[in-house]
Amino acid sequence: MEPLIRLSGVTRSYPSGDGDLTVLHGIDLDIAQGEFVAIIGASGSGKSTLMNILGCLDRPSGGSYRLDGREVATLDPGQLAGLRREFFGFVFQRYHLLSEMTALGNVEVPAIYRGIPSSARRDKAAALLGRLGMGDRLGHHPGQLSGGQQQRVSIARALVNDARVILADEPTGALDSRSGEEVLTILEELNAEGRTVILVTHDPKVAARARRVIEIADGRILSDSADSVVATPAPQPATPSGVPRIGRLAEALRMAVLAMRANKLRSFLTMLGIIIGIASVVSVVALGEGSRQQVLENISGLGTNTLQIYPGQNFGDTRSGKVTTLVLEDGVQLARQAHVASVSPTVSTSQTLRHGSTEATAQISGVGEQYFDVAGVTLTQGRAFDAADVTAMSQDVVIDENTRQSLFPTGDPLGQTFMAGKVPLRVIGVAETQSRGPGGSTSLTIYAPYSTVQARYLGSTSVSGLTLRVADDADMTIAQQTVTDFLTQRHGTKDFFIVNNDEIRQTITSTTQTMTMLIAAIAVISLLVGGIGVMNIMLVSVTERIGEIGLRMAVGARRSDIRAQFLIEAVLVCLIGGVAGVLAALGFGAIFAQVGGSFQPVYSTASIMAAMASACGIGLVFGYMPAVSASKLDPVAALSAG
Repeated sequence: MEPLIRLSGVTRSYPSGDGDLTVLHGIDLDIAQGEFVAIIGASGSGKSTLMNILGCLDRPSGGSYRLDGREVATLDPGQLAGLRREFFGFVFQRYHLLSEMTALGNVEVPAIYRGIPSSARRDKAAALLGRLGMGDRLGHHPGQLSGGQQQRVSIARALVNDARVILADEPTGALDSRSGEEVLTILEELNAEGRTVILVTHDPKVAARARRVIEIADGRILSDSADSVVATPAPQPATPSGVPRIGRLAEALRMAVLAMRANKLRSFLTMLGIIIGIASVVSVVALGEGSRQQVLENISGLGTNTLQIYPGQNFGDTRSGKVTTLVLEDGVQLARQAHVASVSPTVSTSQTLRHGSTEATAQISGVGEQYFDVAGVTLTQGRAFDAADVTAMSQDVVIDENTRQSLFPTGDPLGQTFMAGKVPLRVIGVAETQSRGPGGSTSLTIYAPYSTVQARYLGSTSVSGLTLRVADDADMTIAQQTVTDFLTQRHGTKDFFIVNNDEIRQTITSTTQTMTMLIAAIAVISLLVGGIGVMNIMLVSVTERIGEIGLRMAVGARRSDIRAQFLIEAVLVCLIGGVAGVLAALGFGAIFAQVGGSFQPVYSTASIMAAMASACGIGLVFGYMPAVSASKLDPVAALSAG
């Protein structure tokens, strides 16, 4: 019958300078099921290297290692992890307990990777700790336990998956004599239950407790005091059930939270770049959308389907004042066109207003009765003049809010009379101040019948402009071209230019969007910088937690488990940073609103969700390299460094 463990001509060499250093030389060794073996030797004899090979933590450089009839050299990393998880239980000299976890949590770790449900593994871990005299220490962290108690936790961890082979590396080396005796007694009891116990020590008294002692020196077996051993049935391993992958991911998430809580400052500094980046992106998008909506609102005050016709080639044409061909009849003829809803002529002049002791300069806009509808001017008091007023060259006018506040700061302006130059005018209505168009948002504006302005101020029948509202079902581009062709034919030349308010809206909107994208791109750069910061911190975290990684591999964690843990931690850091960034952006919006800007930020669910998705994506992208780096660590090197 083939023994449980068979080594034939096993060697192990390590690169050293220009050559190799051979630590094990042709080891031949058989170990049967149920043996209690002590491997003894001085420091540097190769005994720990031999134990690492036996426990599938290391691979031999040459020779054959057969475990329960299987050639270990043919197994891939995942299968080796399965052996460490289901076949072996490790008891280390330095305990290798996870400081963030309780005694109970430490014992559960191998069972998590085995896929045992949480309630079952918790009950079993508690039972094992109770059996080892640790029933009243389940919730204690390693720092709260003595050396002997920590070693008992380590033994319970080795047993939680019902390992067939217990590998104990100097289990009493860091303990006092009483604690060491208790640990050896426990190992003897485990062997009596049918488990194979392989003990590595340099102490002959400890080795004497075993039934077989193998002495090793300079990588060679010097002696082997083997007794006849009756094979004892090995304990049946725990049967995994449930959904292992979900359990392992839940464990990875829990460990990520524990690691972040244990290093709060580092976690915050890692998040800071993400917080700034997300807050910047969300705020910039909200500000851009707010300014865009404000621009659209301002332009819609003039009507997005209006055309304004002015004499000359453009606004800077110095000869525009001499053009007298744009007349009232042009508006009358245009109003008859199918695509035109209404037309209002406009003329203007600047006059000094006087009311009582108050004087102010204002722009008098001579318009038709349809102008208020065409240009979207809203009256807050009184009424607008009508067609009869235009025909009669009435001196009834509508003033804007700026004029009301200047001439009539107190009292009702309706019915009041004031002088505009040498002409008395009577107020019949008050309109909202227009932020665009004649007068701007700060000037004083008077709306009077165009006939009144022509007769009493200008002495001319020409008009300074026509405001035309296109029918709702007409295409603005076609309407503009039709108007251009019509007026050119009437005048015999193109001595006018047209301002399309819809084009202004599109141009300003496009400019606003371009500026928003530009600033957002700068904010995205800060996000990328934050992501690089996450990657750097996570790489440092891998170095700091190398011992933890080695331990998890020793108790059966797959490479995918290690990758998942560090990826989840990176994503969690970025996700929390993303939430904090969104909250910071909303806080900025509240402050901006209190300060009283000319517009308000407009936040959208889509932009916030996109920001959160970006945060998770950054965690995945920039957390991948540290996660892969952690998963590729050599278990033996990681345990030694830790």
